Amino acid sequence: ETFTGDRFEFGSGIRDYAIKNDITWFANPKNQLQFGIDATYHRVNPGIFEPIGESFLEPLNVQPDYALESAIYASNEQTVSDRLSLSYGLRWSQFAQLGPGEEYNYDSTFTQRLDTTTFSSGELVQLYHGLEPRFSARYLVGASNSIKASYMRTRQYLHLASNSTASFPWDIWIPSSRHIAPQIADQVAIGYFQNFLDNQLEGSLEIYYKDMRNQIDFKNGAELILNPTIETEILKGDGYAYGAEFMLRKTRGQLTGWVSYTLSKAMRQIAGINNGNPYPSNSNRLHDFHVVAGFQVTKRTNIGATWV
Repeated sequence: ETFTGDRFEFGSGIRDYAIKNDITWFANPKNQLQFGIDATYHRVNPGIFEPIGESFLEPLNVQPDYALESAIYASNEQTVSDRLSLSYGLRWSQFAQLGPGEEYNYDSTFTQRLDTTTFSSGELVQLYHGLEPRFSARYLVGASNSIKASYMRTRQYLHLASNSTASFPWDIWIPSSRHIAPQIADQVAIGYFQNFLDNQLEGSLEIYYKDMRNQIDFKNGAELILNPTIETEILKGDGYAYGAEFMLRKTRGQLTGWVSYTLSKAMRQIAGINNGNPYPSNSNRLHDFHVVAGFQVTKRTNIGATWV
């Protein structure tokens, strides 16, 4: 019999059960209203470690996390005049961390575990909720050009835990909890849009700024994999991102596609990292250039190409 010794299986993931309902009401030619409600039950599995065959390794299963995320929203697309149109809405979302499970209690520095609280199945552990307003406006300057402006607030209740800029199978998702607050972002944007050559070409220039709170990162040498107390490895702070996006799109003819270029910066500022000074986040990409093309050879044949 062969002794494999160090063979094992590792897995992590999220299982969701969701329900959603949307209603659209054409109130009149100038107002189109939408209403919706949704709910998602999350079962987050941080990690399972199972040895294969005869092995000196021991199995390890990290306690799963359970949560109910739900939201209700209403919005309206309004035509104010021939030149001005508005889109505005309000969304309320909530995230409830649920049992069963054990929650550890720590001192103020998160370096010493004080005691443990046990929660039964379905029992409320922690509740987060808040409003997410959204607004955008479009103004037609002329027959072929327009200006758009927008503002939106979003809340993200699941965090991606990764200590690398690359994506690996052992990247894990961490739900918001008693010790980890949801991420909140406010974004504003303004853009100029222009059509050319009898509307065959569409050009745009858009600038944006995004302010983010409750960002998380990890201490130097943090142990993320199969760690039942991962909250002790987390540092919290803020972030921001800004940039300009240029795009030229061809929408008609045998050859279609677009060319786009983005100049942007995404930064974080968290006490305990980089002496408290801002530093680039994993998503920071200063230059981002895309070329996408599609060629319609026949009615049933299309050739596409992409360069990034």
